[in-house]
Amino acid sequence: MADTAARFYLITPVLEDASFAPQLSEACATGTIAAVLLRLAPADERTLTNQVKALAPAAQEHGAAVIVTTEAKADLATIAARGGADGVHVNGAGPALVREMRDRLKFERALGVGAIRTKDDAMTFGEAGVDYLLFGEPRPDGSLPSLESVVERASWWAEIFETPCAAYAPSLDAVETLAATNAEFVALGDAVWSHPNGPAAAVKAAAEILDRQEASR
Repeated sequence: MADTAARFYLITPVLEDASFAPQLSEACATGTIAAVLLRLAPADERTLTNQVKALAPAAQEHGAAVIVTTEAKADLATIAARGGADGVHVNGAGPALVREMRDRLKFERALGVGAIRTKDDAMTFGEAGVDYLLFGEPRPDGSLPSLESVVERASWWAEIFETPCAAYAPSLDAVETLAATNAEFVALGDAVWSHPNGPAAAVKAAAEILDRQEASR
C-alpha cells in the first residue's frame, strides 16, 4: 500500500510527429509529472526513434521519465535505447513477450504494461517483473472502462502487491477518487490536453486536488 501521495503519470495523444513538444513541455514544467507515456503512431523504427529523440527532452528536462509505446510492429527496446527514453510500455502482450522484454531491458529501463483484462493477467505480469501496471486507460477505439471498475482494480492491486500501479483518470473530477485507492500514480490524458486553460493549468488543478486530499489525511 502506498505511504505517500500519488504522483502523476501523463499519457499523450497518439503522436505522428514531434510538433507536440511545446504542449508536453508546458505540462511537465509544473514539476509534478513523474512520468510521461509517449504514444507514437505506427511508423518505421527510424522515424519512431527520431520522434523520441525530439520529444523526450521536453519531459526529461523537467524531471519526468519518458516511456514509449506504439501499436506498430516495432522493436520498442531498441527505439527506447536509441531515442534516449527511460522505458517502454506494452499493451495486450502475453507473459512470454513481457518476460522477453524484461530480459532485454534488464533493469536499465522501466517496463510497464497496460490493456490488462483480468486479475490473473495482472498477477502474471507482476510476476514477470514489470515496473508498473496501468489500469483503466482508453481502449484502442477510444472507449473507457467504468470508473468503478478501475477503482476496484487499483484498490485491489495496491492493497496486496508491491509493484506500483497507475490508475487512469478520465477527468480531473476523478483524481481524488483514484488517489484514494492508494495507487502510486494517477494517470492523466485528455483531461490535461483538452483543458480550456491549457495543459499547465490542468496539471496544477490536479496537483491541488492531491494536496488537499493529503492535507486532510
